[in-house]
Amino acid sequence: MKRTEIVSVFQKRAFGLALTIGAASFVMAQQKVNISGNVKDLNGAIGYSSITFKNTQNAQLSDAVLADADGNYKLSLAPGNYEVSIEAVDYKKFTKTVVISKAGAIAPFVIVSSGKANLTNTTEIQGVVITATTKPLKVEIDKKTYDVKSDLTAVGGNLQDVLQNVPSVSVDPDGTVSMRGSSNVKFLVNGKPSALLGIDDGANALQAIPADQIDRIEVITNPSSKYDASGTAGILNIILKKNTKMGFNGSTVGTLGYLPKTSLNANLNWRKGNWTWFVNGGGGYNESKSKNWTDANYTTFPLYDNLNAVDRYQERGYQISRYKNTTKNYNGTAGLVYNINEKTSANASITIRSFNMENKAPVAYTDYLTNGDVVTGFRNSTGTNSNNGAQADLGLDHKFDDKGQNISLSLSLQKNNSDGDNNVDQNYRSKILQDAINQKTSNKSLVGKADYELPIGESSTFNAGYKIDVNHNDYNFGVLRKNNNDLIFSTIGVEDYNNMTNYRENINAVYAQFKSKIGSFGYQVGVRDELSDITLDYQNLSGKDNINNRKKNYNNLFPSVFLIYNLSKDNQFLLNYSRRIDRPRSFFLVPFMSFNDSQNIFKGNPNLNPAYIDSFELGYNISKKKFSLNPTLYFRKENDDVKMTLAYINGTFITQPQNLGYDERFGLDLNYSYDPFAWWKIMGEVDVYGYKTSGNYTYSDSTGNLVPISYDGSGTSTRLRMSNTFKIDKTLNLQLQGNYRGAQVEGANDQRATYFINMGASKTIWKGDGTITFNIQDIFNTRARRVIQSGDGFARESYMQWQPRQASVSFTYRFKQGEKVEQPKKKKDINANESGDDQQAPM
Repeated sequence: MKRTEIVSVFQKRAFGLALTIGAASFVMAQQKVNISGNVKDLNGAIGYSSITFKNTQNAQLSDAVLADADGNYKLSLAPGNYEVSIEAVDYKKFTKTVVISKAGAIAPFVIVSSGKANLTNTTEIQGVVITATTKPLKVEIDKKTYDVKSDLTAVGGNLQDVLQNVPSVSVDPDGTVSMRGSSNVKFLVNGKPSALLGIDDGANALQAIPADQIDRIEVITNPSSKYDASGTAGILNIILKKNTKMGFNGSTVGTLGYLPKTSLNANLNWRKGNWTWFVNGGGGYNESKSKNWTDANYTTFPLYDNLNAVDRYQERGYQISRYKNTTKNYNGTAGLVYNINEKTSANASITIRSFNMENKAPVAYTDYLTNGDVVTGFRNSTGTNSNNGAQADLGLDHKFDDKGQNISLSLSLQKNNSDGDNNVDQNYRSKILQDAINQKTSNKSLVGKADYELPIGESSTFNAGYKIDVNHNDYNFGVLRKNNNDLIFSTIGVEDYNNMTNYRENINAVYAQFKSKIGSFGYQVGVRDELSDITLDYQNLSGKDNINNRKKNYNNLFPSVFLIYNLSKDNQFLLNYSRRIDRPRSFFLVPFMSFNDSQNIFKGNPNLNPAYIDSFELGYNISKKKFSLNPTLYFRKENDDVKMTLAYINGTFITQPQNLGYDERFGLDLNYSYDPFAWWKIMGEVDVYGYKTSGNYTYSDSTGNLVPISYDGSGTSTRLRMSNTFKIDKTLNLQLQGNYRGAQVEGANDQRATYFINMGASKTIWKGDGTITFNIQDIFNTRARRVIQSGDGFARESYMQWQPRQASVSFTYRFKQGEKVEQPKKKKDINANESGDDQQAPM
């Protein structure tokens, strides 16, 4: 062999040997070692805390683990420097830098309580749910949080179904939401107004958000200065699902039900490195039926007509309708979160929503006259409504340091459009006519927020912020009529109902809030200043009631005070006060908005002014292993209260909002939970309240006479709610829920009691990856509203059943391909796998 060849072979082998030795050295350098440790506080071990070891040189060497019930954990790490962060419910976030050099136990980590009474701690791991406590209600200094995952009867339903079981909240059969007897509720989604709720759509908006996309609901009965001052009854903040696991994960939920009902929703998430991508949405089809009737009896026998030159007078009028609606709704959100660095992250998302409805509303009239004649008639209405919305959100969060100083910036742009058409055929009171009705509504809004937080020392925090809220609403209402002898449709006789409205609302707000703690005593004080600038323009064909550039401007301060005294970690007294405002809703100000029923018309009032409320609460909270108790005494007084007045003019009932007197509410709201056995959990609410209202209203009847109506009234009423959950075995749960709302009399309005019972059951399959849920809403078909209204010369009873009994079955499948952590060996509970992880990022 030649010398050069020998040298070449030697060089290649030497190089290969060097690579082998180098690779071996690298592998040895990255060889993981087994470590173990413990998490505790001053009183002992803390179970189920989340522990993250972040390698400061190489993020790929980072790992995470969940401590078991005794606070112990084990995992394998490559030697090096790590930043350890620990998170546990009811405890402040813990961070510390450690050096891992060899196998073995490391010193215990001691974490500090946050002083909050968190009642729920559920973590999902590899298809198994580890449950520390399962109480679905969390009580904090200024709000309560209801965990939707505990509600089996709402699976496959919508936001309206969920709200039926939320503490301190009631949902009437017509979809009206109230809190402790007041319906002026402010809705937020992830802390801000949302296109998912549409514009002025009432119950339809609640049906547009699937229950499967909701994680929890914050009930803020007495909001602090940090929140909007509007919504005198309080704020309901709908928190949608979001995901923090690494890799690809998510869930899908499909539902079939009767009355015909189908839906499919998905929450998908992919997280890698500094990027998180999410796509969430779904759609559904639903048929609903409702039954309404009114029965009016007259004591002064108004003139009915003049048939054959003979006056006839009415003694009684009865009408009944059976509505049928078909709805199709779709919504979707896509977005991303990017961690620019360890202290700054940015997020962006786009949301679209579509809600389409077709309805048939036949009405049958029967009138009884004093001479014994019985006159019948009918009115058939068919229509469509299309409601579409879009929303774009941008956000930036920055941490100034590791002590908690941070700022959050957000901008939201929304647009909503509603277009409704109705065709009416009527043969009533010797009038044969056809009406073509069209209503278009457009809303554009901008919401910008800046929130700053500054920790001061170990137990104090200062918050400040600014918000701008701009809303532009346009209403276009049109009616064309063709009488029996007409050849074409025209606006003759319905000029008042052809109108256009432009509503502009600009609200600028700033707030400052300080929170601190002295021993067992904690306090939070704040003030909010809101400057409202409202402009209204209204024009109709008749030229009557036209409004040109009417302005309403007001600037108000809204203070809040929250006090808490901790007898122990889970035993507190709470006392708070806040002042709030009830701005008239935009369509309350428009003189004419309703023409779908010529016998019952809603008429707006451009002279409405805001109402102001002072609210006080005294509460107590105790939470133990088997029970929790949260009684709250409350009192609130609303001045210039907005009441819905009822007048009877020319054979038509006219409803109109008016500022009348005051409204006082006082009572005891008791929320409780009790687990008598491991297989039986009880949760409930008892709200016993009194009310006192004052107000007088006078209107002119068809003859010009003044008719006074008093809305003075007082009395007591009750709301009862109870939920019983039975754990049949490790994979099967059964739930029964009962709701009762007592009768209530307020002056001329007498509302009767309502009650209903729901049932749900869930079965976990495929090692926790799947769940089958069955539920029945309103088992005995009793959920209906009955109201008796009285006035000068008449008494009218109304009945409404918004939705009859429904049943559905849902199937949930969970993708669990995210980052794995070591599975604890204690307290496995695959029965409670309604995951809070398969969730949606903030909008």
